[in-house]
Amino acid sequence: MEGFQQKEAYLGYYFGDKQYLKDTAYVEPDGRFYFEGNEKLAGGIYLIVLPPDNQFIQLLVDDNNQWFGLETKLSDLAGSIKITGSEDNKRFYDYMKYISDRRPKADGYKKELEEAKDDEKKKAKIEEKIKELDKEVSEYQKDLIAKHPGTMTNMVIKANMPADVPKFEGEAKDKETKAFYWMRSHWFDNFDLADPKLVRTPFLFPKVTHFVDKMTVQHPDSLIIAIDYVLKKMQPAEDNFKFYLIHFINQFAKSNIVGMDAVYVHIAQKYYKAGLAPWTEADQLKKIIENGDKLEPLLIGKIAPNIEMQTQKEEKIWLHDFKSPITALFFWDPDCGHCKKSMPDMVKFAKDYKGKGVAVFAVCTSLATRDDDGNVTLKEVDKCWSTIAEKEMDVFFNSVDPYHRSRYKTVYDIKTTPQIYVLDTDKTILSKRIGAEQLPEVVDHILKFKQEKAGH
Repeated sequence: MEGFQQKEAYLGYYFGDKQYLKDTAYVEPDGRFYFEGNEKLAGGIYLIVLPPDNQFIQLLVDDNNQWFGLETKLSDLAGSIKITGSEDNKRFYDYMKYISDRRPKADGYKKELEEAKDDEKKKAKIEEKIKELDKEVSEYQKDLIAKHPGTMTNMVIKANMPADVPKFEGEAKDKETKAFYWMRSHWFDNFDLADPKLVRTPFLFPKVTHFVDKMTVQHPDSLIIAIDYVLKKMQPAEDNFKFYLIHFINQFAKSNIVGMDAVYVHIAQKYYKAGLAPWTEADQLKKIIENGDKLEPLLIGKIAPNIEMQTQKEEKIWLHDFKSPITALFFWDPDCGHCKKSMPDMVKFAKDYKGKGVAVFAVCTSLATRDDDGNVTLKEVDKCWSTIAEKEMDVFFNSVDPYHRSRYKTVYDIKTTPQIYVLDTDKTILSKRIGAEQLPEVVDHILKFKQEKAGH
């Protein structure tokens, strides 16, 4: 490497959405350095990374491209590169040079198009030139793909080619919709998701992410179908499948969007619980499975677990016996700062919606404790009733379970308070884990839906 005067150079590679270092080479005074190993490098796009500013050269590696050399100049890394021992890498850089040589012309046409503004005739001529250039590049790409099947250059070109969307008939909006669904159905046409080399490229991750996050309706049922589709296609390639399975479960474990825990539960039960993630450490695997099993009964659309509580007069009542067209199940704690902050909103909500068939079933989470002498005391539970009187919470149906006999904290996964679940007449979970300030909007939406359904 002419002009490179650092003492070290690094071999890196793409993996998912990140880059990692694989090896270090020590640079000789004349700029020569080499990387070597006793095992083949896994296929993918690798990087020779150059300190101090981390310039890099990309190289294609697969079973047929393991031993090869290159020379170049630091001042013009890609432009002056010469490769020996790898026809595929020579082909790759020839292709990149071809694209690079045509980029100024494409940029010039775009600039002319912007400057043409409202001159429709001029714009039409420029657009025709752009089409001709695009056609030239497309023909070059197709010819290269046809002549060199099975090569990594082929894979890279295909993966980055724009989709050739058919022309659809109909109104503009109708054509746009048809084009979108065609694109979604053909999104991975140029990708073999079972190719283990793809996970070590920079273009697979944005492709998969766009498919799941932008081209899929952001509803648990739709997301589950999309994720299962991707994982099934990837399953023959262990690294691909492993990376994206971990990526998806982490993505939905962290999601704060109501209802998305259904995706987490699906992944946990279909893949981890079924033994399809054997690389997972035992403790972590147990945690994932337990979390999935714990959340499954609490998913939107499930019947809320029945729990037996008691009133201040120690009258027993089961949640399912509480009659209300809509129930806001509200878990709170007298010493909880967030509960204190949300309480005025909850009280106002209960008053405002009482005449709309909505009631608040409140559960104070304080439990009996033991005093210094070891005797059971209800001192903490008494705080529930004093707080209820102080904060005018008698508009709720208030309850406690001093000895935690119903195990509601476990059943409802109550790790923090406040927690709110919105339940239908039959105690089906309609919404959950929302703030008190969001409750009116959520319930208004539910009431409107019920009215429209009844009218229909």
